[in-house]
Amino acid sequence: MGHSAGLRAGTRYAFSRKFKTKGMIPLSTYLRQYKVGDIVDVVCNAAVQKGMPHKVYHGKTGVVYNVNKSAVGVILYKQVGNRYIEKRVNLRVEHVKLSRSREDFLKRVKENSAKMTKAKTEGVHMHLKRQPVMPREARTVATAENVPESLAPIAYETTI
Repeated sequence: MGHSAGLRAGTRYAFSRKFKTKGMIPLSTYLRQYKVGDIVDVVCNAAVQKGMPHKVYHGKTGVVYNVNKSAVGVILYKQVGNRYIEKRVNLRVEHVKLSRSREDFLKRVKENSAKMTKAKTEGVHMHLKRQPVMPREARTVATAENVPESLAPIAYETTI
């Protein structure tokens, strides 16, 4: 038998509403203001079929380049063969949410600038590069008061 390759093929779970999010769409979705340059995540809301992106863009992150009354234009990158091409997609605000991908970076920038100003006032040279997690320190296990113990699995019983 053939297999349908329609627009919404294979979206049984991607386009379904999550647990306890069915029903009315919260007003905060419509009251949020988007500006050009905002980083947004494309997450389809299946309750609204208008302005819905293609399934390829579901879960992707892009940059807002245009803002309209009820929609935003988003620049996304789509893999085609061995390259990524820029796609400009117009989506209704129900299918878009502000991305939290830069929160950690912006927090780190503020912390680093505070550290730098503190170091300048104290006259200390400072490195702000992130360091990878170092290996744990070496330790020895004494067997004087720590007798080794033999472990064996418990025998399986079928009695109830």
